[in-house]
Amino acid sequence: MSQESDEAESPVGSLGRQAGRGLKWSVVGQMVTKVASFAMGLILARLLAPSDFGIYAVALAATQFVMTVKDIGIMAATVQWRGKLEDMAPTASLMALISAVLLYGVFWLGAPAFAELAGNADAAPVVQLLTAVILVEAVTAVRTAALMRRFQQDRLTMSLLAGFVVNAAVAITLAASGAGPYSFAWGQVAGAVVTGVFVLFAAKMPFRLGLDRAIAVKLLKFGIPSAAGTGLEAVLLNVGYIIVGDRLGTVLLGFYLLAFNVSSWVPGLVGTAVRFVSIPGFSRLAERGDESLSNGVRRAVPMLFTVVLPIAVLMATLAHPLVSFLYGERWDASGAVLRYLAVVMLVRMLTALAFDILTSQGATRATVWMNLGHGVALIPAIIIGTDLDGIRGAAIGQMAAAVLVGLPLAIYFLQREKVDLRPVLPHLVRPAVAGLVSGAVALLVRPLAGDVAFFELVLAGGAGLIAYILIVVPWAQLREFTGRAVHFIPARSR
Repeated sequence: MSQESDEAESPVGSLGRQAGRGLKWSVVGQMVTKVASFAMGLILARLLAPSDFGIYAVALAATQFVMTVKDIGIMAATVQWRGKLEDMAPTASLMALISAVLLYGVFWLGAPAFAELAGNADAAPVVQLLTAVILVEAVTAVRTAALMRRFQQDRLTMSLLAGFVVNAAVAITLAASGAGPYSFAWGQVAGAVVTGVFVLFAAKMPFRLGLDRAIAVKLLKFGIPSAAGTGLEAVLLNVGYIIVGDRLGTVLLGFYLLAFNVSSWVPGLVGTAVRFVSIPGFSRLAERGDESLSNGVRRAVPMLFTVVLPIAVLMATLAHPLVSFLYGERWDASGAVLRYLAVVMLVRMLTALAFDILTSQGATRATVWMNLGHGVALIPAIIIGTDLDGIRGAAIGQMAAAVLVGLPLAIYFLQREKVDLRPVLPHLVRPAVAGLVSGAVALLVRPLAGDVAFFELVLAGGAGLIAYILIVVPWAQLREFTGRAVHFIPARSR
């Protein structure tokens, strides 16, 4: 009997344990990767010029878009497939491969026009190289989705870590040798190949290609709207690069990219880890047909909001010392951008969770309309903001569109799909108040640090975080935690 059959016959309570184990592995893997990626970013920021980051930003925007639509939604369809993977895998693998090859051909030919549109014609060959990653990922798409579906995030995590080690080694070596923005591209391509090899072995699924028309129709019916929704999500994520690069040039784009990368730490760490388990987890809950999905959402939203809010508040409050301490004073202009992108980060996490919930229900068309509506507001907001106030104005425009349009649309479509969010609201009040107090405390303490970035982060950030914890965590839990901590202190040291 297959592993999937065993899972189908296991008690419902095992779903939470499987998802919890998968989430732990995802968080650990993402934490290790992001810490190492952060260290790599520090090294590359000192080896490369802001203009190199600007060229890479153009290529990255293209790559992140094609990565989301490369398989016409086959991965998402595989995760929530109602049936045996063995029956659909050959058809899904063939469709993913054909889609990626065709899409890569389009971007190879269109790279010069894309780079010109982004304001930097020199980025075209980097776009052509970096987008080759989708060819590797097309081969592994169904196998990666199978690992996610089975909550085998341990195997997926080890594969990603192996790829990252190669990515970092290649990128840093090439950057030190003067390869400029190509160091990023070759590093990611090499890392993708290594990760792909590991995934093929870890999934333990024979790689076969075939075509079953009935299965293909089902996959396309679910996958095309899903791919359109994720494609629009990528546009929302990367359109700022294109507009800023076109209007302000690669140097200012480099400052913008650095701030955006910092604001993406938490979505990259927590958000990616959550997505590895949220779609399969919510899909299993949706299969039950009762209130299980709504109950799961009511637990997930407050938890995510409570964890991410203090990070967003302190990142916005201490943006300048954070950037100056980590990257040096020459990057200080990124701090003015980060202050507003920290708010975007919080909204981005919440709307991404809404996207996963809708996808798990099969409401992929709703994800299209949700992201399309956000995009209609976002693009003119960034253009107007950029023209009025440069890179800071671009960030303000992005924040306004996210808060005033993106988040309300996510709430609307969840409600329309009968996910009642009203019971969630009372659970958001306490962390919201704590966030305001945390930011105020950080601002009050910051002058005591004497304009020294490190002390500003330690004193103001620490005071703000303590204030948040004291308000959010119930006193009973704090006393219990304190009692346990004291219990573990050796008697001689007390």
